[in-house]
Amino acid sequence: LSAADIVAALYYRVLRHDPDNPEWPERDRFVLCKGHAAPIQYAALAHTGYFPREDLMGVRQIGAHLQGHPDMNRTPGVEVSTGSLGQGLSMCVGICLGLRLDGLAETAHVFGVLSDGDIQEGQTWEAATAGAHFGVSNLTAIVDYNHLQTDGTTEEVMDTGDVRAKFEASGWDAVEIDGHDMERVVEALERSRTLDRPAAIVCQTKKGRGVSFMEGRFGFHGKPPTEEQESEAWDELEAKLKEQTKALRGEG
Repeated sequence: LSAADIVAALYYRVLRHDPDNPEWPERDRFVLCKGHAAPIQYAALAHTGYFPREDLMGVRQIGAHLQGHPDMNRTPGVEVSTGSLGQGLSMCVGICLGLRLDGLAETAHVFGVLSDGDIQEGQTWEAATAGAHFGVSNLTAIVDYNHLQTDGTTEEVMDTGDVRAKFEASGWDAVEIDGHDMERVVEALERSRTLDRPAAIVCQTKKGRGVSFMEGRFGFHGKPPTEEQESEAWDELEAKLKEQTKALRGEG
């Protein structure tokens, strides 16, 4: 839920992609570096037409194509299999270099969504150095910085300090925004396409965003709600959707 606004902005506004032609060479590439958040990508893929929405009920079920982590060999629209934290940004840099060899670097952009756990891994910062060194200007790294992990806060588990400053020190264009302010999210994503160097967007987010009893609590990391909690969550999310829809329409 902390990445829902980011992923919605990508799939509905920013990404150049075609559900009817997933292998379109000039498409943008999306890499969910934080592979454990696979359900949010699956939801976006289903709602934009890559496979039937009914398939979403098969997440992590034996025989279904929606694995616990994204699987490029089984799920339409998944560019690369992810899940091992710290490897995702390296994959993004590699994809950018491959696009350069294919003459597609000017048209195809690569967007990667990273987690707190990714930022704690050394390989991520090796990739950041490589991205700047090789001048992969068609790369945008988006950090879903919700500050919570399985065992507690990032500050308790391994403090990552000023993430924006670290990317900037590595030679990236780096900004920090509210990851739930859709106007700022879209603006930052679209701006990142225009730069002459890799871009990092550090999004301050809340785990469990939109569900009051989940927001800011690490106990729901990888743990499904009870049936009663699920019903309560749906009621709250649907009420918020109606409220926001009326506001967009200018209704009282």
